[in-house]
Amino acid sequence: MSVGFGKNACVSSGDERDGGRGEGAPPEQLALIRESVRKAEVPRAKPRTWRGAALAKELPVARVLVDKGVLHLDRYFDYAVPEELDAEAQPGVRVRVRFGAGRGRVRDGRREGGGLIDGFLVERVAETDYSGPLAALAQVVSPEPVLSEELLGLARAVADRYAGSLADVLQLAVPPRSARAEQRPSPAPLPPPAAPEPGSWARYEHGGAFLEALASGGAPRAVWNALPGGEWSEEIARVVGATLASGRGALVVVPDGRAVARVDAALTALLGEGRHAVLTADAGPEKRYREWLAVRRGSVRAVVGTRGAMFAPVRDLGLVVLWDDGDDSHSEPHAPQPHARDVLLLRAAQDKCGFLLGSWSCTVEAAQLVESGWARPLVASREQVRGAAPLVRTVGDGDLARDEAARAARLPTLAWQAVRDGLRQGPVLVQVPRRGYVPRMACANCRAPARCRHCSGPLEGQEGMGALRCGWCGQEEAAWHCPECGGFRLRAQVVGARRTAEELGRAFPAVPVRTSGREHVLDTVPGAPALVVSTPGAEPVAEGGYAAALLLDGWAMLGRPDLRAGEDALRRWIAAAALVRPQGAGGTVVVVAEPTLRPVQALVRWDPVGHAVRELSERAELGFPPVSRMAAVSGPPEGVAAFLGAVELPGEAEVLGPVPLPVTAARGARRVGAPPPGEQWERALIRVPPGRGAALAAALKAAQAARMARGGAGGEVAVRVRVDPPDIG
Repeated sequence: MSVGFGKNACVSSGDERDGGRGEGAPPEQLALIRESVRKAEVPRAKPRTWRGAALAKELPVARVLVDKGVLHLDRYFDYAVPEELDAEAQPGVRVRVRFGAGRGRVRDGRREGGGLIDGFLVERVAETDYSGPLAALAQVVSPEPVLSEELLGLARAVADRYAGSLADVLQLAVPPRSARAEQRPSPAPLPPPAAPEPGSWARYEHGGAFLEALASGGAPRAVWNALPGGEWSEEIARVVGATLASGRGALVVVPDGRAVARVDAALTALLGEGRHAVLTADAGPEKRYREWLAVRRGSVRAVVGTRGAMFAPVRDLGLVVLWDDGDDSHSEPHAPQPHARDVLLLRAAQDKCGFLLGSWSCTVEAAQLVESGWARPLVASREQVRGAAPLVRTVGDGDLARDEAARAARLPTLAWQAVRDGLRQGPVLVQVPRRGYVPRMACANCRAPARCRHCSGPLEGQEGMGALRCGWCGQEEAAWHCPECGGFRLRAQVVGARRTAEELGRAFPAVPVRTSGREHVLDTVPGAPALVVSTPGAEPVAEGGYAAALLLDGWAMLGRPDLRAGEDALRRWIAAAALVRPQGAGGTVVVVAEPTLRPVQALVRWDPVGHAVRELSERAELGFPPVSRMAAVSGPPEGVAAFLGAVELPGEAEVLGPVPLPVTAARGARRVGAPPPGEQWERALIRVPPGRGAALAAALKAAQAARMARGGAGGEVAVRVRVDPPDIG
């Protein structure tokens, strides 16, 4: 006798001989059971196919944006809405659909097959433009509407500007779902607070008027050149408070978690708990999603966060604030790589809200906003600037040549004196362009970079070792000589933070030495005498301010082969010098750089706005960004050539290049967008005049989508396209 298992198991041979009756079971009962099973199996479909299920009576078609970031699929797809999902399938919710089934896979008038994929339900319509049968929505993941009409419009604008896909932008805009966070109710919204007093905004011309305009429901737009010191976070809190007082929301985007903590503390001190949300990646997925939901539900009207917060769904947005727009952290590394400044500019135009771009320094893009009349300058008088800024002194090449101490050691006499005098009053900051020990070496006579004989890579000094080693291939070099002048003596081209801390520790043995860099970033340091060695951007805040600051190896930052080298060096110097006490309190800054250079002179005068205005004028004459719009196409030579031959560029477009890119070393960190290690790539720049950026982005997106749709047919090689690249050499 055979035995079967499972729902389709066969009965025994004895049952078959008995006419299908089980032992002791009446035949009528078995017949009723079998009939009930047959009736139950008719309307029930396999999971997520809804075969035979009735459709929604009203608006039975759902337009879905599938989570596919490829450009040739950057559109909506129509799906049928089963009646059982009618109530939950509302615009803005997350759904799952089957994607990739062909026209031939149709059963009972419904498409089936394909793989399950996530997506967003964009809208419900009565009819579809698609001629074939529709697949049904597989599942409504959550009834929480996370994609509003405003957020969808912003994401589409960002995708069009950067020649990217809408799905990629929404991956940046909408955080991953947490079911536990969705189940928790958000708190009830608090009533608007009272408008704050101007406070330290009174130091700026028109500062009080800016706050009054926000509190009265206006939408002022300003570029704010902040005075040195730590009051900037409190000043941001006051403009947020003024916006909340008008019954509207505010969004603040800052470069890193340390800046978020300062603005968070200032907002709490001014407005109390529960009026703002903090959106950072460090918070963890569940907490970040819970805070994001509180913002979307309208429980919280103010947001402060890092780059990802630029898409925060703040209701009734009245003000967007961006602090330090020149910081690299504001540029998103994931496709389509938008910059927070441009996203907030789009939000200000879309929501017709106020806009505040603030920094101790001033970028060329900020200067362009003022020159075009789109924003007004928000600056302090020269008397206020001189009263708040430290004394800045310079040490150039001529001073170093006459300085015996500078030839024997790395720091000139003026720097040693500034350190010695500053340590009598408090901590001293030392800014070093590189982290580590001795990253790069050069000839002591002619300063030509020391290169490896095998691969021409840079030679590095090793901690605790006398031999040199190549930073690319790792080969050791024991008998180096300069091919330019024949010299045999080496000097540190750029000395790292740890080596600098070691030298200063030997010179000042009784003083503690602290380092702050990528591996370990300090937030604050006490006001007691100490040496704080930091890389740019990692400078901790000292209690009461630093007594002095040394800005070393200025030529290393100014000598970078990049259009923004001078602007970026000045921004980093001012960010460090802004932490030093005012000149009236004895604050001194010594910068080791040629004093005749424009960025150095701007630092001495504390005039970053004037420097940015002159840079903008020169770029306008040469047709460089931001006056023009530019895109970069990079990849293997054959891929770049094929792309440039296929793309239909606007008539005003100008192609520069292509030119070879430096080969990426196998060792060390790889920059975003850099070629894979060992591969030889080329890059072409495409430039268009003002007003033609949208046409350029559309042409690039169409060409890239066509190549992706062909799937590499015909031996095509993939290339990378980036609109508004941050560095163009």
